[in-house]
Amino acid sequence: MNHDLIPKPITKFYRVKCQGCGNEQTIFSAASTRVKCLQCNRDLAAPTSSKVLLKSKVLKEFD
Repeated sequence: MNHDLIPKPITKFYRVKCQGCGNEQTIFSAASTRVKCLQCNRDLAAPTSSKVLLKSKVLKEFD
């Protein structure tokens, strides 16, 4: 019997670390705009047709 009556989302949130300054921030996996570090303005992720292209280290994934 299938107990998944409510489908799980395919998007996630990521806790990433900027490779430039070491700042940590949370980003959305399906962001539609370029995501920049709030401290040093370096690109953390770039939008694609579905999920973001990560340009930083992922520390944690949130479902």
